[in-house]
Amino acid sequence: GLNFIDLMVRQGNIDNPPKTPLVPGFECSGIVEALGDSVKGFEIGDRVMAFVNYNAWAEVVCTPVEFVYKIPEDMSFSEAAAFPMNFVTAYMMLFEVANLREGMSVLVHSAGGGVGQAVAQLCSTIPNVTVFGTASSFKHEAIKDSVTHLFDRNADYVQEVKRISTDGVDIVLDCLCGENTGKGLSLLKPLGTYILYGSSNMVTGETKSFFSFAKSWWQVEKVNPIKLYEENKVIAGFSLLNLLFKQNRSGLIKSVMDKLINLYKIKKIKPVVDSLWALEEVKEAMQRIHDRGNIGKLILDVEKAPTPLMANDSTETSEAGEEEEDHEGDN
Repeated sequence: GLNFIDLMVRQGNIDNPPKTPLVPGFECSGIVEALGDSVKGFEIGDRVMAFVNYNAWAEVVCTPVEFVYKIPEDMSFSEAAAFPMNFVTAYMMLFEVANLREGMSVLVHSAGGGVGQAVAQLCSTIPNVTVFGTASSFKHEAIKDSVTHLFDRNADYVQEVKRISTDGVDIVLDCLCGENTGKGLSLLKPLGTYILYGSSNMVTGETKSFFSFAKSWWQVEKVNPIKLYEENKVIAGFSLLNLLFKQNRSGLIKSVMDKLINLYKIKKIKPVVDSLWALEEVKEAMQRIHDRGNIGKLILDVEKAPTPLMANDSTETSEAGEEEEDHEGDN
């Protein structure tokens, strides 16, 4: 699976970036080739999906058994590689952190991305949940059925949400950070929960990533604890990778994966795969996610042969985008 966090790793926009050379990637699917001596519950030949602390973009991957899960019979390998990060993140934010219940409302940014689509699907498993989403306008046609109210990511979504729901929303899921933090908090109802789970606005043109990083955080309104107390609002953060690899919560994650796999089996949820790419095409795949051109998840497939890109494919738009960004930097 290719995730926005992989772009942040590449640009060094994370705490303690790993030293190069390294193989990126945090999730994968495949067939068990070998087992440690004490491993129980798996056999060679099992179809599995797994979390990996880096090194997922490889032909052979090694990871502790507590991060490995069997793939349901009717799930493809590409769906399985698109499943763990997005659905566990979405499920834990909605149900473990924000306690989503019947009749609530949720605002999710990047509604066309992998996590956004997982959030929309999981919200549909609870009666009468209203989902507000922001996404690039060219994605609206493809995702309009999964979201109750859809807004252009560049529009004034605060006013749009308030026009439909005057007192705001119960849950805000923010992967953008920056100026959206203040907007998200302003939209929260009393007892509402705002969750920051990423900072994709920090990923911009190569040359100015550090400056955009600083600018993005500079725009975050200082959160006043007294104001939170007066307004009865909850502010939270969520990092699945820290939960898995630093805070030893693999048991909790496994119980969530069991619930998600059951939801998949009864056809309540299904990963949305945007496209498959050969390992040699990782540059173009990263550019597509950088340009927010994807609807759902991008997958790197080790068995796929590279295919020549057509003239109207993503690199043309990305090169134009890069030129624009360089021009902006010159200004």
